Amino acid sequence: MTTTIKAAHYRGNKTFTVETMEAPAPAKGEVAVRIAFCGICGTDMHVFHGNMDGRVGFERVIGHEMSGTVASVGEGVTNVSVGEKVVVRPLDHCGNCPACDAGHQHICHNLKFLGLDTNGAMQEIWNVPAHTLHVLPNDMRMDHAALIEPVAVACHDIRLSGLKPGEDVLVIGGGPIGILCAMVARDAGGNVVISEVNTYRLAIAQAMGFDTINPVEADLPNTINERTSGKGADVVFEVSGTQPGVDAMTACAATRARIVMVAIHAQKPQIDLFQFFWRELKLIGARVYEPEDYEKAIQLVVSGAIDSERVITDVSPLEDIQQAFESLDNSPTAMKSLIKVGEDA
Repeated sequence: MTTTIKAAHYRGNKTFTVETMEAPAPAKGEVAVRIAFCGICGTDMHVFHGNMDGRVGFERVIGHEMSGTVASVGEGVTNVSVGEKVVVRPLDHCGNCPACDAGHQHICHNLKFLGLDTNGAMQEIWNVPAHTLHVLPNDMRMDHAALIEPVAVACHDIRLSGLKPGEDVLVIGGGPIGILCAMVARDAGGNVVISEVNTYRLAIAQAMGFDTINPVEADLPNTINERTSGKGADVVFEVSGTQPGVDAMTACAATRARIVMVAIHAQKPQIDLFQFFWRELKLIGARVYEPEDYEKAIQLVVSGAIDSERVITDVSPLEDIQQAFESLDNSPTAMKSLIKVGEDA
């Protein structure tokens, strides 16, 4: 018996088409997930702009920030059951490279990112490897659950930073990941300041109770020094992806501060290496996440430490995916946009 589903295919030239297709049965070791919601992330916007055509082609169903329920399981799957609410950690590793051998499967040399290198969650049923699934509480809201993937990014960033309670934290960039980093850092006990130039995002951060600085209106290093008695920030998260953000990450850092590079920079930035020598700074790269980061993210979303209602700014049905991407492309006010994929979500 075949199952007919709707799926949104990227066709190039800033275009998606929603088409009907047959959903294949899950193969051995796979799980078929009925998708509820899928968020639009920055990488998806790069696809929309045509910056990843060589990687994704013109047939791809993208999307990875999702929530759903188990529809069916393939042969040999024992870790989940039909009907359970789940999220997907969209990383499929090879198991044979030096990174995998060292236990770092999340940065496998041959890593497949599901939803980019394979079809993703902008379809009603998505088949994924069973090892990528995390089970959710039965009473969890599925729209909120679609935030778990980006929250896991923030959990990984904060964990790698070694943040200790009472430390001064600067988050450079108040977009979706920056805001989530700030919330996870606050939950970990950090004294968080967010630097952002978008006044709407500043207003959202302030409504969440964060101290903010607009570096267009105030000198960021001087202001951070004033607020930390001349010390600077103990932990800095560079989430802006801009050269001014990279300049600020060293200028605002305290002696022996840890700087976490979160953003993906389109061009190689210039970095003030002298400050790393002079103040004995540490620069930490943070790429995706590991299983423990997903479990922590689930806990934070369930507990309310993540202000999901403010982070989610709009929801569109799958049929309106083209308009959703176009609106997000031109919106100065959107934070996290979700696509409602399942009709009963």
